[in-house]
Amino acid sequence: TDRKKLHTAPVRQVFRLRPFHVLVATGGGYAGYKKYEDYKLEELEKRGIEVPVKLASEWEVALYKSVPTRLLSRAWGRLNQVELPTWLRKPVYSLYIWTFGVNMKEAAVEDLHHYRNLSEFFRRKLKPQARPVCCLHSVISPSDGKILNFGQVKNCEVEQVKGVTYSLESFLGPHVSTEELHFRQAPPGNSFQQQLVTKEGNELYHCVIYLAPGDYHCFHSPTDWRVSHRRHFPGSLMSVNPGVARWIKELFCHNERVVLTGDWKHGFFSLTAVGATNVGSIRIYFDQDLHTNSPSYSKGSYNDFSFISNNNKEGIPMRKGEHLGEFNLGSTIVLIFEAPKDFKFHLKAGQKIRFGEALGSL
Repeated sequence: TDRKKLHTAPVRQVFRLRPFHVLVATGGGYAGYKKYEDYKLEELEKRGIEVPVKLASEWEVALYKSVPTRLLSRAWGRLNQVELPTWLRKPVYSLYIWTFGVNMKEAAVEDLHHYRNLSEFFRRKLKPQARPVCCLHSVISPSDGKILNFGQVKNCEVEQVKGVTYSLESFLGPHVSTEELHFRQAPPGNSFQQQLVTKEGNELYHCVIYLAPGDYHCFHSPTDWRVSHRRHFPGSLMSVNPGVARWIKELFCHNERVVLTGDWKHGFFSLTAVGATNVGSIRIYFDQDLHTNSPSYSKGSYNDFSFISNNNKEGIPMRKGEHLGEFNLGSTIVLIFEAPKDFKFHLKAGQKIRFGEALGSL
């Protein structure tokens, strides 16, 4: 009778799980598992062992898309704009520099106290001599990064990484009117790829460059060309690192992107900036009307803007190496362009490249 009573809660209350806890637990565990898988793949590639392609199933892609990456990216963008106390700037930026291997000796301003917030630090400018522009080759790298893939476009399919492709038409969207781009009218019934090729004997080429978080975040004009049209695809903001690009087919078609199209001396030319997780902000310097990662959008929608007008018949002329735009953290640049059959890339898949270095030439 003198024993203390032990009060217990019902088992169903102790083990009651809330949906948020389940989402965090399963999402976190799955993300950790994928990171481990990516690490194993990288180790095999370093040993020269060819890794078989293993694509994500529909339910895996749907599960990934259910994660509110757009909301998280907007929150990250606002956090980046919060001004840091002067005493906190050096520790925060130093941790980032150490984590991602940033070379601050190339920065126009090396003093870490100069950058008021993370956004300014991400978008830091480089010293003019840090990236000399190659004058001997017709196409240069528009950014720092890693070459994921390059080569000729075949059968209206483009490789995002070796063995994993996406549809050219899904990526670029419906063909822009030939009147706007000053191109010849393609015969009816031609494939989408053939409609883009404007000169007899030319081929369509592509190059994919992945920008890591530690890379220089601005991108530049890869050649002398005229930008006639901008197409903005709102979409998901999934990660575009090489491991995910190898896993999700048509990843670049799912994600938000800004497609700039126009022409250069050999015909059609396009540069596409692809968004990614925490890269909701894509900025094109001459396009003040562009606003990316808006809170609401219709799936599969896109909006067009023409730089050709009654007062401007030529569009936006860009010189090789000229500043073109910037990412908030790092993402992917995709070049798709027309050139004669003797165009040659001076690249190797997987190599690191810096803005201004040669991509290819005739």
